[in-house]
Amino acid sequence: MPLNLQPNFHDPERRRFREYSAGDDFYEWLIEAHRGLDDAHSAKLNARLILLLANHIGDLSVLREAVDRAREER
Repeated sequence: MPLNLQPNFHDPERRRFREYSAGDDFYEWLIEAHRGLDDAHSAKLNARLILLLANHIGDLSVLREAVDRAREER
């Protein structure tokens, strides 16, 4: 399975009028999760979230591609 780089956020319980609205919601939740945390706790939250989502994905080739793309400087 290749890494999906197209918008892929969805919420089956809400109808959206714009493709990126669910992604905006996720971004807001992510920012809110960091609110009030110091840098060390924020980094721990990010690390735990990455590991939880990586476990959910499970496909090492997809994870390797994601890490490689994330390391690319643009």
